[in-house]
Amino acid sequence: METEVSNLPSDYLPILIQFGVAVVFSVGVILLTHVIGPKVRTDTKLGAFESGVEVIGNARQPFSIKYFIVAILFVIFDIEVIFMYPWAVNFREFGLSGLIEMFIFMGLLLLGFIYVIKKRVLEWD
Repeated sequence: METEVSNLPSDYLPILIQFGVAVVFSVGVILLTHVIGPKVRTDTKLGAFESGVEVIGNARQPFSIKYFIVAILFVIFDIEVIFMYPWAVNFREFGLSGLIEMFIFMGLLLLGFIYVIKKRVLEWD
């Protein structure tokens, strides 16, 4: 016996009510804190807080782009390890096709790493 699934707009009413309550509560709490909160504005309160250390100099000084490139490369190659973990856990279930796919994946990673080395991205002057 098959069950009949209905997709009437009234079926979504509880979800819309919950969404509405969440939005009203969020906006209400933010507005309420602005209305009843203290209005004291001092230089100390408005100043930058760096873990208790006095701020010295301008925070907008330029950094070498190499720092950002190394950070991005680290994130890219680190995330790839996250993709390898589920494969290693389910290695036997994937069989030969899973092994071939992982070799292709690792080959593409190796090509990306070779590209990075050829472009001399990791060399510091």
